[in-house]
Parts: sequence; C-alpha cells; structure tokens
Amino acid sequence: MAAFLICEWPHRRVLYGDRSAWSLDLAGRLLAEQHGFTLLTWWSGRWWFELVYHATIIAAVLLMLGWRTRATSVFLMVGVHSLANRNSLVTDGGDNIMQVMVIYLVLTRCGRVWSLDARRNRCGSTNPGQDSRGFLMWQALGLLLLWTFRFDITGWAGALWGLWAVHGLWWLVNRWFPRSQGRALLDAGAQMVHNCAMLVIAVQVCFIYATAGWYKIQGSLWQNGTALYYPLRIEEWTLTPWPWLSELVAANMVVVFLLTYGTVILQVAFPFVLVNRRVKNVLIPVMIAEHLGIAVLMGLPFLSLAAIVCDMLFLPTAFLLWAGARCTDTFRRLWERARGFPGSTRSTKEVAAQT
Repeated sequence: MAAFLICEWPHRRVLYGDRSAWSLDLAGRLLAEQHGFTLLTWWSGRWWFELVYHATIIAAVLLMLGWRTRATSVFLMVGVHSLANRNSLVTDGGDNIMQVMVIYLVLTRCGRVWSLDARRNRCGSTNPGQDSRGFLMWQALGLLLLWTFRFDITGWAGALWGLWAVHGLWWLVNRWFPRSQGRALLDAGAQMVHNCAMLVIAVQVCFIYATAGWYKIQGSLWQNGTALYYPLRIEEWTLTPWPWLSELVAANMVVVFLLTYGTVILQVAFPFVLVNRRVKNVLIPVMIAEHLGIAVLMGLPFLSLAAIVCDMLFLPTAFLLWAGARCTDTFRRLWERARGFPGSTRSTKEVAAQT
C-alpha cells in the first residue's frame, strides 16, 4: 500500500483530494447508500487530506517493519478505507483486495515473527504489561477516539472503540495478573481469533480465484482462447518499461491461447488443489509467476503484488522458516563485513553460539 500511495503521490489531490472530480458531496451520498466510512469527508481543507494521506503511508511502512502492529494495523485499515471510499470510481481489483485484507489483518497476530515487535520482545521484557510506551500510546489513541467519535458506539466507531477496549484489557491483565487464568484465557482467545482470521483470508482468496475463473468460462473470448490478446494491445495496459515484450507475446497466438486457457484452469482449480499438499506446493509458485507476468506485461504491479501476498499465505511453513533463516544469515554476514570483518563467512548458528 505504501508503494502505491508513493507512486500516486503527484496525482493524489486529483484522485482523492480537493481537486478530485468526485466531490465530497457526491462521495458522502454514495457512502450513505453503501454504509461506508472515510475520514476525508469530515473536512474539505487540503491540510486534512494531506494529513490522512501521509499518515496512511507512515502506517503502512511501520506495519511492514512490524512496529506496534496492533495499533498500526488499525491505522492502516482506517487510512486505506478512507482513501478508497473517497473516490471508489478509481479503484481496481488490487484496491478491493487490500480493502478486504486490511480488515482481517487487524485480527491477526502479524507481529509475532520477523518484526520489530518480535525483536523488542526478544531483547527486553516479554510482558506487555511492562510496556509503558505502549500504554501511553493507548491513552493517546483513546483521547483521539473521544475527540473524533465522542461516545458513539455504532458502526465503525463502535468497532474502533471495541478494539481500543480489548487492547486496554490485554495490557491491564498482563500488568496486574501476568500468571492468572485470565491471562491464559486472553492469550487462547487471541490465538483463536488469529486462526479464524487466517482461515477467513484463505477462504476469501479461494472465492476470489473461483469466481474469477467461473466468470471467465462464461465469456466467449475466454472460450475461444483470445481473451488475453486484447489487454496486451490496449495502450493503457501496456505502459510498462518493456512494451515490446507485450507486443511479442500478443503476436504469438499459440502463446496467447495457452496463457488464456492456463489462466482459467489455474483459477478454477485453485480451491480444489489445496487439499493435496504436493500439488499445492507446485501450484503456488505457478500462480506467483502468473501474477509477475501480469505486472510486467499489463503494467498492473500493485494488483499483482496484492495477489502475490495472498498467495504466499499457502506457502509451506518449512519453506518460510528456511527463507527466514537464509535472509537472517545473509543480512548478518553483510552486517559483519560492513563493520570490518570482510573475511567472515560464519553461519548464523556459529555466531549465535559465540555470542
């Protein structure tokens, strides 16, 4: 999300800000019909839009780094929906995926590994009740909610107040009752919510692929194998650094035919092959390669990145652990060389053993 907002930064005011053709009045009417939510209809000034836009970028970067993921995930959810609902006419499939996934992301424990939160827990106290900075941040967010929504507990306001109250209860129990049954119950409940959210994300991805595949089957262009030829020839979808590559693929009808039918087969079969671990482990890299091809050939990088992130949910845990260990080992070696150990080739285990 941060990359998308940074890429659209020069056009931000035309897309979502005070220069947008979709006025605040029209946006408010549409939101009233759809029961949507956006912060940008509260004030019409440019400074408010700039604050929301850049705060969303900051929240996306902080969440990617894993800093205070419980709070930053909520900030990102509010920011994404605020921008997307301000002018829903300029959104695409990638924006729709992100709007759905940021809601589920709030319910996951995404800061347990590969994050600054996990590093802080390893280096310091593992008891969240001793985190005074987090408590002060929680108080500040409470004042912000009180100033924003007063005591409204309906709709989005009620959801945000509920998240704030749950986080406060979590800190209180960890502070005063770290070894109680209530602490164990809250931890088990958080894990259950995390597992349910991950399951819902997996089901959502299956629905996305299944509906896309079955709708394609009903189209005559997909049935005769020529559907991909047309987007490869549309000028708006070929604004890539390598337009000649799109022309090369479009000029070969055999390749177009195979890619068209292969796309339909992969999307329709996706929910069914997940039950077989070996087939799934082959299918996921193929799906990732397909999305990379869409990014390169059709100039839709953010849609492809959103889909790739969803696909990575189904990667084997063993592979993720192996990839994490390799990345950690590579980073540590580069760090040692940068600090004056050019000949160091020690492994992660050797370094850990000596430290």
